[in-house]
Amino acid sequence: MTPIHHANRRALSATEIVTQLSQLNGEHANGWKLIDGALEKKFSFNTFHHTIGFVNALAFIANREEHHPDLAVNYGSCSVRFNTHDVDGISVSDFLCASKVDALLS
Repeated sequence: MTPIHHANRRALSATEIVTQLSQLNGEHANGWKLIDGALEKKFSFNTFHHTIGFVNALAFIANREEHHPDLAVNYGSCSVRFNTHDVDGISVSDFLCASKVDALLS
């Protein structure tokens, strides 16, 4: 994995966000959503052990990419929320990290 470069840290326009979101989700109805200025997705698991395994793998990716999401962790689910605080918006970095998180479960 190659870390995300800071050149990708500019706020995307609304049109760019819609385009990137469409590409990220493809035909998945339960994909990433734009909620209150961030990319957000809820992942569901059968056990707490699986949830925490996902969180640990996600933490590895986030540290490697130097781009950390907000997480809401419950027994059988984890909500992941990406935005780029230093540009006060959504950047390419958010979409790259979201796709890497999706790849954990494919």
